[in-house]
Amino acid sequence: MKRVLIIGGSCSGKSTLARQLADRTGLPVIHLDQKYFGPEWKEPKRADWADTVTKLAARESWIMDGNFSGTFSLRIPRADTVVFLDQPTWRCLWRAVLRTVRYYNKVRPGSAPGCRERFDLDFMHHVAVYNITRRSGILARLAEQQALGKTILHVSKRKDIEALLATFPLSSKTQ
Repeated sequence: MKRVLIIGGSCSGKSTLARQLADRTGLPVIHLDQKYFGPEWKEPKRADWADTVTKLAARESWIMDGNFSGTFSLRIPRADTVVFLDQPTWRCLWRAVLRTVRYYNKVRPGSAPGCRERFDLDFMHHVAVYNITRRSGILARLAEQQALGKTILHVSKRKDIEALLATFPLSSKTQ
């Protein structure tokens, strides 16, 4: 594994898994949320974002976390492994609420600089409907990629995450 793409709904554990895999593999982590948002949650222009993602994906090695399905066509071809964190809606909503309460009005670790945590009803709605509106399309796209020989890891249980992490000893860089 040289280029690992971690996707899944908001608050499914993508950034946490990316950090854990990086600790074990020594691969550099790219948190797409940090690259996407400017201060105060400012969003980039679509063309600028596509250019940024193209440059990030062109790097020799990485663990990249973030859904941003509009850029799958730029990232999936470069990834040698795709991990889909397929978590239940209730778990993602619970994590979203906990994250909001814990970091309210603070920039949380892993967030883009200048983006303070806030209660955002649109975000909560996005989390609530993700599995209804996006999951089946992602599964179909991943099945196509697997048929082409891409390594796809569909992870839905904590024990599956632990098994994935156990296949990699801690990197000498982190011991």
